[in-house]
Amino acid sequence: MERLDKILANTGRWSRKEVRELVRAGRVTVNGRVARTPEEKHDPASAFLVDGRPVSGERLVYLMLHKPAGLVSATEDPREPTVLTLLPEHLRRVGLFPAGRLDKDTEGLLLLTNDGPLAHRLLSPRRHVDKRYFVRVAGILDQTDAEAFRKGITLADGLICLPAGLEILEANTGLVTLREGKYHQIKRMLASRGKPVVYLKRLTMGPLTLDPALAPGQWRPLTEEELTALRAGGGEKE
Repeated sequence: MERLDKILANTGRWSRKEVRELVRAGRVTVNGRVARTPEEKHDPASAFLVDGRPVSGERLVYLMLHKPAGLVSATEDPREPTVLTLLPEHLRRVGLFPAGRLDKDTEGLLLLTNDGPLAHRLLSPRRHVDKRYFVRVAGILDQTDAEAFRKGITLADGLICLPAGLEILEANTGLVTLREGKYHQIKRMLASRGKPVVYLKRLTMGPLTLDPALAPGQWRPLTEEELTALRAGGGEKE
């Protein structure tokens, strides 16, 4: 049994202060009964409703973050600020970590969760989860670049990249779709074509699409629809 405010705050949707306000306004019900105080204790498996909508009392948290440039995709780093510094204190205490990584200077979609099995499924090399990026290069992209991506590029160090997509938008911008995520992969692939990356932003990861309403540095919990899609489509077997 745990305090109601703790259970709901652990979902990542509200702080404890916000939960207390919801309860006092009569907007929370537990097993069909309107909650009276935020201190009352319940089983986290109970049926919780906030404003009439079901809320899981599980401790698992799933956040969509629009990562800004300048932060490291890690839980901690001795020299650099990490993406977790963007979160309020109550969310830094529930064991969140980035599911995958973006380079320090790369922006865009990053999933933060404490669901280890789901993260493993998304990141396992035995599965392929498409990720799409917007890219700007120094140079001019052309169809020979797109064809090289389609066939799969072998880098100078011998690394063989799986076939990927390159959709040219303008002379120096495009959309890159990867089914893997090797170290600095897009930058290395385009550098091998003589067109170094000057800006990179991840737009999608599997069924997740970066919310255009999120400015760099902002985050929100996944919707129930996004979470259902993520659990169902977290990667196809190789």
